Amino acid sequence: MNVVLIEDETMVRQMLRMTVRKAGGLEVVAEFADGQEGLDYCLRTQPELVICDLNLPGLHGLEVIRHLREKAPATRILVLTGSTDSELPAHFVSLGVQGYVDKTEPLQYLVQAVQEVAAGGLFFAAKTKLPAGRGAGVRAIPSSPPPVRPGAEPLSRRELEIAGLVAGGQSSKEIAAQLNLSVRTVEKHRANIMDKAGVRDVASLTRYCIQHGLVKL
Repeated sequence: MNVVLIEDETMVRQMLRMTVRKAGGLEVVAEFADGQEGLDYCLRTQPELVICDLNLPGLHGLEVIRHLREKAPATRILVLTGSTDSELPAHFVSLGVQGYVDKTEPLQYLVQAVQEVAAGGLFFAAKTKLPAGRGAGVRAIPSSPPPVRPGAEPLSRRELEIAGLVAGGQSSKEIAAQLNLSVRTVEKHRANIMDKAGVRDVASLTRYCIQHGLVKL
């Protein structure tokens, strides 16, 4: 998998290069300190994965992301930033970004994020965590149940709990261990949740959970 780094800090770029190498099966094909230069290259070459900072010279990272989503929809995007804006993770999800890591987090989160996003998954790690440090986010069961598709039963409390954990980045195996359930039971709950919510993938379920207060990233 071809990877492009867009990061203006030399030391951070070097760290990213080593992290990508550690992930295995990935190759950094280009590095840029300027947002516009990085975007121009990505639009020409359509890399499979872009790791991008936000506060970039030339063009802000959010603009880079918007252009990539519009003109290179197959490119996966992992954002690495030191911004403390609590609204950013939800904004990234709405933009279709596959991963987000706060620069203040331990290096292991970055390694996990690169591996997960490269494998086709989602990974969001901000300053707030689920219990025992599993995944990213804090469960926040709303006082009123979120809407479901017409004719469907409301989400049960267990389904609300599992939906929040899924949106927080946890796998079915991790959720099963945390809630003392079988993996098969968790998978059944996940299928029911997606059916009731009217979504078909984890990215859409994550947006649904954020919009209706099931999880705060």
